[in-house]
Amino acid sequence: MNARVFGNEDGETVVLAHGYGGTRFIWEDVAPALAATFRVVVFDWSFSGAAVTNKDGGEGYFCSYYGLADELAALMNELGVRRAAFVGHSMAGMIGCIASIARPDLFSHLVLVGASPRYINEDGYEGGFEPADVDVMLAAAGADFAAWAPRFAEAVVGPGHPSAVARFAKQLGSMSPDASVAVLRAVLTSDLRAVLPGVAARCTIVHCARDAVAPLAVARYMQRALAGSGRGGGADTVVIESSGHFPQLTAPKEFVRVLETVLLDH
Repeated sequence: MNARVFGNEDGETVVLAHGYGGTRFIWEDVAPALAATFRVVVFDWSFSGAAVTNKDGGEGYFCSYYGLADELAALMNELGVRRAAFVGHSMAGMIGCIASIARPDLFSHLVLVGASPRYINEDGYEGGFEPADVDVMLAAAGADFAAWAPRFAEAVVGPGHPSAVARFAKQLGSMSPDASVAVLRAVLTSDLRAVLPGVAARCTIVHCARDAVAPLAVARYMQRALAGSGRGGGADTVVIESSGHFPQLTAPKEFVRVLETVLLDH
């Protein structure tokens, strides 16, 4: 999983987990600043374009969110990490939630960045996409991934950030087409809302004010669901006044400030 561990050996361990289309390099604008205070872990999920297991394509490498939660726990075991702060971007946020229920000893704090348990709108729930939107997106990605990837990158990062768009598009484009569509389908059609009440770890939700992937209503929903767990977890929400789904790319200084404030205040 290409894990890298660096930074302040005396500091709290912070595990940075990228989301769909990313690699460990999605954190390169924020990891050095965090490393001055924390012991930082970055890695590539098995579906990432940077992971060796992704080179042959196909869907075998991507089991489910639960399979990836097992992958995370195995990595933390291998690195000897316990009671770490886990910063999960997008889909990685829900992977961290699942892993924290199975292995509470591994996590002291979950920071859920742009995370969502459900992307499809339903009566009484705003996820961000209609079912037809998801069908169109999956069809476009499957028909011509090379053409679709840069358009998707601009939509989710934000057209006002061309260099960040280019960086994410390069990472997304390194995925095999089969991998990209399989993971995208799993993310967009998942419903993990039932996971949230079981999370006992302390959580902080970090969300951009104008997120093209997960509207702010999702963050509010997650806060209510986590607070209603009755297991002592609960959640706070921090809203970054930025657009797009990637604050680590579009507002890195503010993102670092938020993480330092959140992680040092517990």
